[in-house]
Amino acid sequence: MSDDRATLIEVGPRDGLQNEPGELPLAVKQRLVEDLADAGLTVIEAGSFVNPKWIPQMADSEMLFAAITRRPGVRYAALTPNLRGFERAAAAGADEVAVFAAASESFSQKNINCSIAESIDRFRPVMAAAEAAGIPVRGYVSCVLGCPYEGAIAPAAVAAVTGDLLELGCYEVSLGDTIGVGTAGGMRALLEELLGAFGTAQLAVHCHDTYGQALANILAAVDRGIRRIDASVAGLGGCPYAPGASGNVATEDVVYLLEGLGLDTGVDLDRLVAAGNRISGFLGRPSGSRVALARSSG
Repeated sequence: MSDDRATLIEVGPRDGLQNEPGELPLAVKQRLVEDLADAGLTVIEAGSFVNPKWIPQMADSEMLFAAITRRPGVRYAALTPNLRGFERAAAAGADEVAVFAAASESFSQKNINCSIAESIDRFRPVMAAAEAAGIPVRGYVSCVLGCPYEGAIAPAAVAAVTGDLLELGCYEVSLGDTIGVGTAGGMRALLEELLGAFGTAQLAVHCHDTYGQALANILAAVDRGIRRIDASVAGLGGCPYAPGASGNVATEDVVYLLEGLGLDTGVDLDRLVAAGNRISGFLGRPSGSRVALARSSG
């Protein structure tokens, strides 16, 4: 990847909407995904193939993948926690899938009811099936800068899980500040550890904005050469561990930051703001993006 180009991985339709209260009509989700592609986003996490009993907001992911008009050059991704989820995603036509582990043993047990090592073992059949199907797999690591149960997480623990996921065959690992407690100093320390073992092209960042530090943390990562960044249009998806707090960082704000640094994102910011405002209108609240609020006022 050129050092003057950055790629946004848009997680709003999945990570964002699954943390919003209530369920949206399929047509609204379809319009959101298509709006995001029209705005120039080239990787869109559109759905999640998990048990709908646990995440009812994602119960219509098959129908969504069937409904969207696909734009050439856009990869439509899905979260798949197990082999059954992968098989559903592959049948639905997902261009890539993602698996998720945690850097915290406590979070792993409470979130997916198994240890970190057990979670990695669960992914082996998914990786084998994905390789056979020619579908790339992305890895997520939760709680890289802090855990709601354990507090601070050692960078070495993050490095261990990241290495496991890459060794399994993930083409990239996204480092998630799941509860948004990280700081730029913490991000620098984490990347100092990880970049001693892994290349910048193998890593992405997924920063939540609970404490208002997401953009600072992303800047710290960009300064260390990271060029792939997860974000959620309009800041969709509150933080489930801090009631009332913001969760995902807004894609609009990240684009504004990156372009201010001279990095090409390929995103039309005006179209992106319009997409975020449209979905926020369906949700009955203002956009969670500072850029969108600034550009939409007056």
